[in-house]
Amino acid sequence: MNKTKLFHELHHGDQPLVLPNAWDYGSAALLAAEGFPAIGTTSLGVAVAAGLPDGTGVTSAATLALATLLARLPVPVTVDIEGGFSENPTAVAEYAAQLADLGIAGINLEDGRADSTLADPDHQAGLITAIKQRVPDLFINARVDTYWVKDDIARTLTRAERYTAAGADGIFVPGLTDPDGITQLVTTIPLPINILYSPTGPSIATLAALGVRRVSTGSLLYRAALTTALDTARAVRRDNPIPVPAPPYTKIQALTDPA
Repeated sequence: MNKTKLFHELHHGDQPLVLPNAWDYGSAALLAAEGFPAIGTTSLGVAVAAGLPDGTGVTSAATLALATLLARLPVPVTVDIEGGFSENPTAVAEYAAQLADLGIAGINLEDGRADSTLADPDHQAGLITAIKQRVPDLFINARVDTYWVKDDIARTLTRAERYTAAGADGIFVPGLTDPDGITQLVTTIPLPINILYSPTGPSIATLAALGVRRVSTGSLLYRAALTTALDTARAVRRDNPIPVPAPPYTKIQALTDPA
């Protein structure tokens, strides 16, 4: 089974696909070695690692470069392409095709824009359709950013239905943690529903019971890694025990072993 087909099937298992989001080759390879069946990328981590702002459409080259490396992993990889790095459907579809040609299994396409507004849903649907026509097998996770702007389940459902009709393979609503809202989404939309994990939100078991099929970590791991690095540096400066034991050099070096 190829990785793209496997990635589709991972959304229809007995339990939700817990998808950790990596920001470089090392973090992705370590997560794959830990046994996670698929890996995503976090646009914040990719952007900041490259010294660029997130969500502004300027990380096209950095995202493609990382995807080229991650395609070597033995597990399916899905790549966050923000809003597609263009408003032109043909250009977005061609970018998606480049990723698919590398062996990338899926993409995350958001309808939020850099000025904190939402894209016109018909235009966003056009981007989804263009990608689907160009690379039919690529898993399109259509992100609905309504809850980043204002909690509104009715508007969320309207957009989710539009993107479903356009050919999306999954719907992602980050920021939605209300069980009633999640239930409405799951029962209304006939696609796998993706929820962003929140430390203060429903547990994985609860999300599974609600019918959620994918749970992403988003930028959580990247932010936690930066926090741990900073705490470790502070501990060394203060001559205190380090907060978390670091893996040995040899284990990290082994992640680049082509075998």
